[in-house]
Amino acid sequence: MRALRAGKDVTQKDMAQALGVSAAYLSALEHGNRGRPGPGLIMQISEYFGLIWDQVDDLKRLAHLSHPRVTVDTSGLSPTATELANELAACVHELDEATLQWILDEIRAQKASAQKENRGRGPAH
Repeated sequence: MRALRAGKDVTQKDMAQALGVSAAYLSALEHGNRGRPGPGLIMQISEYFGLIWDQVDDLKRLAHLSHPRVTVDTSGLSPTATELANELAACVHELDEATLQWILDEIRAQKASAQKENRGRGPAH
């Protein structure tokens, strides 16, 4: 939202008033201090900025990922998966942006590779 506001030169106060929420709430959302916004607010924001379909989809995806408190359930997974989840929880606040981006890129690459492999198998008979 911050990038959208900056691109349109809109203040939090003006946007909050137009959306019927407080500027403090928008600030908390932008700083990751509030839970993810509901679908109604996402649509209001999309309309406010005149977003097109792919931009709305991006905003929905980012909103879904924006919850500041995450629970990782590793029950039934390997001990390595549990160790990874615990290590990340313990040190994520110490990692710089480049390291965080590298981790995300590695996970996304692995996910894309697995999806590509699954598509290549075709339907099961």
